[in-house]
Amino acid sequence: RSHFGSSTVIEAARSHQLGAMAFSASTVLAVCAPQSYFIASLGVAAAIVFANLGAAYGTAKAGAGIATMGIMRGDMVMRSLIPVVMAGVLGIYGLITAVIINGKLDKPDTLSAYTAYALLGAGLCVGMSSAAAGYAIGIVGDIGARCNALANGKLFVGMILILIFAEALGLYGLIVGLVVTASSVEHGAGLCTSYLS
Repeated sequence: RSHFGSSTVIEAARSHQLGAMAFSASTVLAVCAPQSYFIASLGVAAAIVFANLGAAYGTAKAGAGIATMGIMRGDMVMRSLIPVVMAGVLGIYGLITAVIINGKLDKPDTLSAYTAYALLGAGLCVGMSSAAAGYAIGIVGDIGARCNALANGKLFVGMILILIFAEALGLYGLIVGLVVTASSVEHGAGLCTSYLS
């Protein structure tokens, strides 16, 4: 009987210790991490940097092809500038996303890890999609402008359609990034308390 009583006391003490440990762990996890602001800021940087990389590559690649084509057919240069314009729009996608994400960072002390990683994912989504679109636009704009000049403008409509679908890749990323950004703060609210208090 005494043995039974002592084991019951030991089990009660262990459960009390586990409960105290769980309580202390929950209080630690309830405090917002200061590095969440840095993680979310990486989303701002990823959106603008990768989008501008795609826009720069698309502009440079297509511009080189247009310049080469302009030696043979100077009259078609203005019509062939569409890939350069479409590549520049990709940079605007990154700029819009970066500004919107930055607007969500007005309270860094209550920024939860959920919100921070969601904003990082949104920035990467827009940036990498725009980089892929810029790569496609650059190659199509380069080869398309040269071939269109050799074909006396017969490939113009086909080239524009290809460019539109390449641009759509960046637009898809922008839409998903904006949806994730809009819902991140609402879903991440109240998950932790301010580390300043």
